[in-house]
Amino acid sequence: MRQLIFLFTLILGSLNLSGQSINWVTWEEAEELSQTEPRKIFVDVYTEWCGYCKKLDNTTLSNPAVVNYINNTYYAVKFDAEHKADINLNGKVYTYVPSGKRGYNELAKEILKGQMSYPTLVFLDEGFGMIQPIKGFQDVKTMKQILSFYGGNYHKNTPWMKFTQNFNNSAFEIQQPIPVRN
Repeated sequence: MRQLIFLFTLILGSLNLSGQSINWVTWEEAEELSQTEPRKIFVDVYTEWCGYCKKLDNTTLSNPAVVNYINNTYYAVKFDAEHKADINLNGKVYTYVPSGKRGYNELAKEILKGQMSYPTLVFLDEGFGMIQPIKGFQDVKTMKQILSFYGGNYHKNTPWMKFTQNFNNSAFEIQQPIPVRN
């Protein structure tokens, strides 16, 4: 009977998560939210024409456990590297730079350290300082490790290889969904 109740609870929990999506905010909203509740910033840098960016959205960034962990741990910014409108962040204005057929926003160049590759996941600390950009598509298993590595501050004192060997996936499976912010 206990096993049946546990299984039912597990299934019910996964159903609750399946309809949830990442609570994407703008740069300005992330900056404002950080003033009252500091969190690290998770940035998905993409372009409209990038096939692997779409694959990342439709698979990894749609996984219920990944969604829930991001929503609980980070402020998430979905950032088109070719964004044409100015962005005001930390007292600086970033503008669009035309370049060939396409251009880029200066903020994209800055957080990608000049390596314009898509998708790139960028992790910023609570004060919007650079932690690490990570290039390329990430599968669910790897994404869980990366999110936990930075979200749990393991990057401060644990080498990546040691962390991945000892990674405990349970933090992703146990968390309950949080309400969506308005």
